[in-house]
Amino acid sequence: MRLIVAAIGRLKAGPERELAERYRARVAKAGRAVGLRDIEIIEIRESRAQDAGRRVLEESIALANIIPERAAIVALDERGENLDSSSLTGALTNWRDGGRPAAVFVIGGADGLGAELKKQADLTLAFGAATWPHQLVRIMLMEQLYRAVTILAGHPYHRE
Repeated sequence: MRLIVAAIGRLKAGPERELAERYRARVAKAGRAVGLRDIEIIEIRESRAQDAGRRVLEESIALANIIPERAAIVALDERGENLDSSSLTGALTNWRDGGRPAAVFVIGGADGLGAELKKQADLTLAFGAATWPHQLVRIMLMEQLYRAVTILAGHPYHRE
């Protein structure tokens, strides 16, 4: 199963990009053994629309256009579920074993994701009640995907 992180905006060169790349490389190395491919990162340019509603619409359309058919969709949203690592691993396992070709994690821009895209999501995920910069959300997601791969590979998980 392919793993895709589709995000509005680019991570600029620097420590955030380096850390995200480090986790992407770890997933690529460990994921093959458990049926998960490298994480593909798709960065979509932020909308330049003046109106926030229009920006959300344009960005959500751009995100929706890159989602493969039958892919599991995970929307990152502050009002989503706060899953522990084992639960996220379980969701990935179910999608992989259910024949889903990909799991796509969508991260909206500063104004969030459109309601229609969130409605299509198989899972809406949050990283707590705090507001996080999009760069950190991407890094936290990459770390959780790496952790899921290690759990799938049978490495001991320190919370069990």
